[in-house]
Amino acid sequence: MKKADTLTSDALIPEQSTSAIAVKKRRKRIQPEKMITVGTVATIMVLWYVVTALGLVSPMLLPSPLAVWTAFVEILFNGYKGFSLLQHIGTSLWRLLSAFGLAIIAAIPLGLLSGYNTKIKAALDPIINFYRPLPPLAYYTLLVMGLGIADASKVALLFLAAFAPIYVSCVSAVAKVNTDFINSAKTVGASQTQVFFHVILPSCLPDILTSLRTALSVAYTTLVSAEMVAAMTGIGWLVLDASNYLRSDIVFVGIIIMGITGILLDKIIVIVQNKFVPWAGK
Repeated sequence: MKKADTLTSDALIPEQSTSAIAVKKRRKRIQPEKMITVGTVATIMVLWYVVTALGLVSPMLLPSPLAVWTAFVEILFNGYKGFSLLQHIGTSLWRLLSAFGLAIIAAIPLGLLSGYNTKIKAALDPIINFYRPLPPLAYYTLLVMGLGIADASKVALLFLAAFAPIYVSCVSAVAKVNTDFINSAKTVGASQTQVFFHVILPSCLPDILTSLRTALSVAYTTLVSAEMVAAMTGIGWLVLDASNYLRSDIVFVGIIIMGITGILLDKIIVIVQNKFVPWAGK
């Protein structure tokens, strides 16, 4: 018995060592990439400082890093136009995430059903394909007229911006599902519902989660447009309002905050993607 245990443990050693070697190689491969990323950011910061210190660009167009930092500290402690920085960020995130969540709830099932059922696709495609190429401001005025100037029209605009990329990706994902998988499931007696939930949905998950990253980016870029009309809070509104007073330092603060927030939200989706579909891209 002991001999068998010894043989088993000895057999596991090469496998464990191979796994450890693979992890070490992956870490070594990632390390240079991180260094390049840090180097790129550092280079941009140095160039920014040098250009502004030498006065090569007007401070009106490109404020110095110190001026941007000073504006950030000022807004952080004193707020902007009667609202704290956290209130501006929180308002924008609430509008964005509310619309994004609604888009996920609506677009994923409709997109999958459209890809699976040609009749549903025929009914929805004309609507999606009509408004998808339109710039947000083209129909934002209609949303304001119908829903008012409160957050409802802004959330609706962001919802429409996020809906189309998710829907289109879901339809495309269903079309790419291997028909052999579907036929095999039907051969063993699986119903249409079982095929949908146990074959099509898992096969589409990588494309669905990738589409969420795209949709979030599109919705975020639409955020400024959504906060242009009758808004008094929000990072997008803060940037627009500061630009009216030629406060480029505050504009840069808002842009940097939006960029960092967008990166963090994207990373969250990547983490979810790696958790639930680790096989994606492999």
